[in-house]
Amino acid sequence: MPALGSDMDEGTLQEWLVKPGDEVARGQVVAVVETTKAAVEIECWHAGTVQDLLVPVGDTVQVGTPLATLVGLDDADGDARPEPGVETAAPTVAEPSVTLPPSPPGASHRRRWVSPAARRLAASLSVDVDALTGTGPQGAVTLSDVEHAAAAAPIEKPKATAVSDRAAQMRKSIAAAMSRSKREIPHYYLADEILMDRAVTWLTERNAQRPITERVLPAVLQLKAVGVAAARYGEFNGFWREQGYEVAAGVHVGVAISLRGGGLVAPAIHDVPEKNLDQLMADLSDLVARARAGSLRSSEMSDPSITVTNLGDKGVDAVFGVIYPPQVALVGFGKPAQRVCAVDGGIRIATTVQASLAADHRASDGHRGALFLATINELLQQPEELEK
Repeated sequence: MPALGSDMDEGTLQEWLVKPGDEVARGQVVAVVETTKAAVEIECWHAGTVQDLLVPVGDTVQVGTPLATLVGLDDADGDARPEPGVETAAPTVAEPSVTLPPSPPGASHRRRWVSPAARRLAASLSVDVDALTGTGPQGAVTLSDVEHAAAAAPIEKPKATAVSDRAAQMRKSIAAAMSRSKREIPHYYLADEILMDRAVTWLTERNAQRPITERVLPAVLQLKAVGVAAARYGEFNGFWREQGYEVAAGVHVGVAISLRGGGLVAPAIHDVPEKNLDQLMADLSDLVARARAGSLRSSEMSDPSITVTNLGDKGVDAVFGVIYPPQVALVGFGKPAQRVCAVDGGIRIATTVQASLAADHRASDGHRGALFLATINELLQQPEELEK
């Protein structure tokens, strides 16, 4: 069972997508695990042949518990390594403690997309999820689908129990992670007011030449600026572990996403500096949709190397976040607003945004943090360079 974030101690195996004898490739989705926040698709970290499935569907096991064994690993190219931040679940070959019988011939291993919240609510309302047509991303069955099905039934049933239980469990997970963060991480905070006039003007002109479906949000510019700056200042892009600081192999920016019904997740968009704005906009839209449908991938949950939280749409001027361990930095953005500013020796009204940095003093200091924030500022003054 991989660690899908510092607030995860256990997970429930919801579905196997492979069976003994199947050949699997590195990165292939092989199982679905339910956590308190989402149904997460577990990706295989090695290529080989499935020998045994060690955990039955429905079982809840601790992080680090072997889920399956593989044989005939192809490690010739050196690629058979776990993704950063993911713990190896099992040795290459091990004697199984539980052996499941092969699936019956013709059995389907295709994933039925149902968010954990929707599954719990359906169970409490006696709604058959297999009979529903999902309206979420990739046909996922959502809370709304279950509620509509229940409303159409002749007998009224209670609707709040499952959702309330899920929300309570998520708050416990968040509380555990944030308590650990404030207990273990010596935070320091910095802030900078960034002029956004040039970026907003450039983005407005760029979007005017494109259909609505292809337009880019200002948040994507900020995301790209953080990613590029993190690539230059490695002490903000990595993990603090028992042995000390470890620079991440890539810049995988976690995006804080609020969930319907409360709580949040911060899955990663991978390799942010290497992607253009259109790619990042598509990735962000897809990530938000899948997060709110309760369908994420293990690599997205396990390897964010720095997190961005943007509360500008909530009307707040600034946000000073809590670092998500084992990461060492979090960047926050408030709302863009018109303010009276001194610009080029004169006074004028300009659009600005408050950017903040919460950083781990074990991995960096205020001087480097100030340079990191200044680099984000400089990049946003040259939005055309972020296009690449």
